[in-house]
Amino acid sequence: MTDPSTLSHRELELLSALRRMGGSARSAELAKILDVSEETVRRVIKSLSKAGAVERVHGGAYLAGGQTDPSFFRRIAQNADEKRQIAAGMADLIADGMTVFLDVGSTTAFVAEELRARWNLTVVTNSIGVAQTLMNHNGNRVHFLGGEMQSDERGTFGHVTTQQARRFAFDVGVLSIDAVSAKRGFLYTNPAEAALAEVISECADRIAVCMDHDKFDEKAPHQGMPPERVDLALTDKAPKGKLAEALVAWGVELIICKAKRK
Repeated sequence: MTDPSTLSHRELELLSALRRMGGSARSAELAKILDVSEETVRRVIKSLSKAGAVERVHGGAYLAGGQTDPSFFRRIAQNADEKRQIAAGMADLIADGMTVFLDVGSTTAFVAEELRARWNLTVVTNSIGVAQTLMNHNGNRVHFLGGEMQSDERGTFGHVTTQQARRFAFDVGVLSIDAVSAKRGFLYTNPAEAALAEVISECADRIAVCMDHDKFDEKAPHQGMPPERVDLALTDKAPKGKLAEALVAWGVELIICKAKRK
């Protein structure tokens, strides 16, 4: 076990922030909480990793010793460049002053970072990371939904979550998925996440699904919102075959997001 007396003030602050956030966080979130640069956070994480206090992952860290589930970070590290492309494309569709729902998905975490360029958003979310990224910034009003915490998703779910979500009128709901198939539509591994997605689809003027190409023609056990309720699907590659035909039949507008030229 790491001896706290050997740690610097900054290292102790970062560990405290990680505990408050459920044991894991992205570097951008920690930088905002600690009011330092992301480079400073990365240096501190590197030092704490050498001391055995945290585990480093792409884009963040989690407390060592099995104190938290790092699965979110494994997901966010997969196809990270493609997810950034999709996030940039999604942010282009959101204007200042909109009311937006953002879920706990790894691609949605990138969307939240892109939305830091917007002003006066009303953001509703069940994601710890999204709330931390956008609160107290550019006049945003951030509403964090109540409910039961699920550490592997870094967010809240359940009856309380869905009931609170129903009180909002969203200009757009930004949803992630675990799989999409021509036969079953948009699918989730977590039944509570599927239920919340269906509720959001009832409360939003537009529903946008952000999905990288690894989700195409995959399987997951729980159906989310009816596919006909989805207005936009943003992805990094065009689907083919029956899935492409199904998206057209459902009336989903497909947006292929490419990397922006520097």
